[in-house]
Amino acid sequence: MLRRAGRTSWKRFSAALVPSVMAAAALGIGMAQGALAASFFISGQKFEVALDTMDARGLSIYGMVDVTRKGVLVPVVVTGASRAEISGLCQSMVVPIPVLGPYTLRLTGGERSRVEARNLFLDATSLSSGQANFDDLDIGVAAGAVSKGPISREDRNSRFFDPNGFAQQANSASLSDVRATTVAVSAATFNVPDLGVRLKQGRHECF
Repeated sequence: MLRRAGRTSWKRFSAALVPSVMAAAALGIGMAQGALAASFFISGQKFEVALDTMDARGLSIYGMVDVTRKGVLVPVVVTGASRAEISGLCQSMVVPIPVLGPYTLRLTGGERSRVEARNLFLDATSLSSGQANFDDLDIGVAAGAVSKGPISREDRNSRFFDPNGFAQQANSASLSDVRATTVAVSAATFNVPDLGVRLKQGRHECF
């Protein structure tokens, strides 16, 4: 009975975990290689992104609505950077496993050398920073008139993009202790030194 239970648990474990782990690992590796497309249906599952520091050249912040494959609408605030250098990257996602309980998938990088990204977009339901410094800041600019930072081409062509909506932009920005609850991250290129992927039993979120 014990052996049978062990085999049954492992089958359930594999069925529930492998697709999520493969997808998340592919996300991290695909972004590291610059191969991730910027347009996709989101899963709707929230995950955490923590950054020790982020220095951005060309910053934009605007509202958007992401869509799951099932058609669920998820309002987000998009933070875009034409170019970004990041230190202390951590991404975590908790995967519930029947019988075994939660497992946490963590991706880390940028501890020894800085992560470099181009046309980076974080679709977040919440974002905070311990300290944020902006250069040539504009608050209240129309989203369709943003010129200092990027607007995703897919977002600009979306029926949910309001060109007259509220947005913010800056020539550059430096943020520290960034904590974001996100539903999607995309980038034209995302080069991650010392990328690490680890699966650990229990809840071990980035924050």
